Amino acid sequence: MEDIVYVYVNEKEKRHYKKGTTLLEISKDFKDDYKTLIVLAKIDNELFELNVKVDVDCNITFYDLTSADGRRVYIRSMTFVLNMAILELHKECKLMVYHSIDEGLYCEIKDEYGNFLSEGELNKIEERMGEIVARNFIFEKITLTKKQAIAKFAENKTLKKIKLFKYRNASEVNLYKLDWLYDYYYGYMVPSTGYLQQFKLTNKIPGFILNDPSNCNEECKVKINNSEKMFNVFMESAKWAEILGVNTVADLNDTISSGQIGELILISEAIQEKKIGIIADMIQKRESKVGVVLIAGPSSSGKTTFSKRLSIQLKADGYSPHAICLDDYFIDREHTPIDEDGKPDFEALEALDTELFNQNVNDLLAGKEVDMPSFNFKKGQREYKGNIMKMKSNDILVIEGIHGLNPKLTQNIANDKKFKIYVSALTQINLDEHNRIPTTDNRLLRRIVRDNNFRGYSAVRTIDMWTQVRKGEEKNIFPYQEEADVMFNSAMVYEIAVLKQYAAPLLYNIDETMPQYAEAKRLLKFLDYILGIDNDRIPSNSLVREFIGGSCFE
Repeated sequence: MEDIVYVYVNEKEKRHYKKGTTLLEISKDFKDDYKTLIVLAKIDNELFELNVKVDVDCNITFYDLTSADGRRVYIRSMTFVLNMAILELHKECKLMVYHSIDEGLYCEIKDEYGNFLSEGELNKIEERMGEIVARNFIFEKITLTKKQAIAKFAENKTLKKIKLFKYRNASEVNLYKLDWLYDYYYGYMVPSTGYLQQFKLTNKIPGFILNDPSNCNEECKVKINNSEKMFNVFMESAKWAEILGVNTVADLNDTISSGQIGELILISEAIQEKKIGIIADMIQKRESKVGVVLIAGPSSSGKTTFSKRLSIQLKADGYSPHAICLDDYFIDREHTPIDEDGKPDFEALEALDTELFNQNVNDLLAGKEVDMPSFNFKKGQREYKGNIMKMKSNDILVIEGIHGLNPKLTQNIANDKKFKIYVSALTQINLDEHNRIPTTDNRLLRRIVRDNNFRGYSAVRTIDMWTQVRKGEEKNIFPYQEEADVMFNSAMVYEIAVLKQYAAPLLYNIDETMPQYAEAKRLLKFLDYILGIDNDRIPSNSLVREFIGGSCFE
């Protein structure tokens, strides 16, 4: 029986197959167990494409489009098809993939003169994509020397990729070949273009959205959320990256290797400080006097440092800011609501005593004295320690927390008294023209570094918690982001090179026997493209210091 392998699928069902059977063939036996198309697999703790052969006994987990890894594979493969369609119709045009917005990726196509393509041309590209999908071309992985790969990039005039590979230490690289086109993509592909039945290009001036398949129905009618504020912040960040000449990792590496990183850090910090000052001025100039500043944002967005820097700018405008911590309004732990898994849901709005919070804030705004609560996390109970607060004419409350933009939190506080700010780390740079660095990855790296520095957590623990953290964000934060009066991008164009120095050693400690290995390997792969920089040039008030340490606000 040497030609037989035994596999456990999804850690429960044991099957045997002939040695050399592909993951694709095995997946067909389990397709009815999944809601959508299976596009990727994990053997033990490492991700593999479906065309990989199984030669040894192992555990297999399959991923469909309901998983983050599955969606990444699908949209990456779709990006390759998009680029192929563009080059077949407009040889001199260039595709630039920017960021995630609404239900897909925001992209732009420019001709050799820098002009954007019309909506009519976009429709033709979508039609050509459909033809490529119908022809069911194989995504073929090709191993080339770095010199050969750079030659292929030169043929396609993808100059950012040439610059990117200049800094790679590896002598060989994996490219993908789709019919006649060779290209590099950071991550895995579906087996063939026939898998990509759901897609849509939606006009979004000046570019368009390549829609995520999970947001297309059977007729591929696309739902577009109203995320104009977020889109405008992304576009502003992209504009500054262009002005700084650093919109890809290759550009950042050039800046580091040429010794100009110090100036880039200073300019980036100055831009951010100016933006915080503008927000403080907006608060001061509001027609109705603002009494409460509400700050919200996802995990590791830098809310804490932002709120402290904003308070300094408010002081410069004549205010006396006072911080209120929403954690002090937790209900007693024994009354905490339970989530669908039967665990205490401390991130639910119902875990807060919103009635008391509204009463306290309104009393403060009315000039009354308030005995402010304090939550004892050891006892799981609210306490009062004689912390009496009373607001004067120039006082203003600064409140930071995940529910800050949820209207239910402040439903009894007059709208004209509130100023709402959404903070997130919206990554400005990509690896190259077609490979983006997700904002989520930037925040995960921040959290890995911060958790290790300040909480003593390993990268294993942070990665293990991340799915639940993201689930809470989808429920409690993202639905309310457009409620903000203003949005603030806390990401720094240089920060990924600083975070690498801290995160990479922690990720290397995760070995292939651990369930978190696949995620660690994915993060390390893109960090490998980035030159690291030391932290000695980072100002003490920088948002980056909230994660790496050495902040003047600690």
